[in-house]
Amino acid sequence: MASRRMKKRKPVRIKVVRKLVERIQEDFSIGDNLDGAFLEIAEFGDIRLLLADKVPIVMTLTRPEDLGPVEEITFPTLRGILRWNLEKRWCSVDRGAIPFLMNGADCMAAGIQIVDPVIQRGDLVWVRDEEHGKPIAIGWALMDAETMDQSINGKSIRTIHWIGDDLWSLNS
Repeated sequence: MASRRMKKRKPVRIKVVRKLVERIQEDFSIGDNLDGAFLEIAEFGDIRLLLADKVPIVMTLTRPEDLGPVEEITFPTLRGILRWNLEKRWCSVDRGAIPFLMNGADCMAAGIQIVDPVIQRGDLVWVRDEEHGKPIAIGWALMDAETMDQSINGKSIRTIHWIGDDLWSLNS
């Protein structure tokens, strides 16, 4: 994948992004209303970002056609997940899958140990380390939770963002 760059970065007031913030708060039960944070919006390839204090915390992107209805989906970035300690829409993987995920590989069903039961095909989900519970990657679910939990082969998550990628490395 070609290296992406941040474009059209500009500061905004909370009232400009209030609906986006409220959607994230409602979907993930987040109490942080970002009061006092320096907010910016930017484009990063085909992803729109919300940055708080120069850190990308929320991304908005379009669901691929092959995963259900094409619509815009808003989801926290890995740094957003770390900031808010989220406990929704996750699956945990064993130790053997981690090096592959940290290189941007798709998540295989064999490595998945535990799955949040609300996951549906076409949802954005985050992948965490089974041992420590820390986020490793974000991707599109290729299966629903029950199928993901029972499968032993095939891809289960199409990875789009991982620790060490160009989005993770912004401003670091």
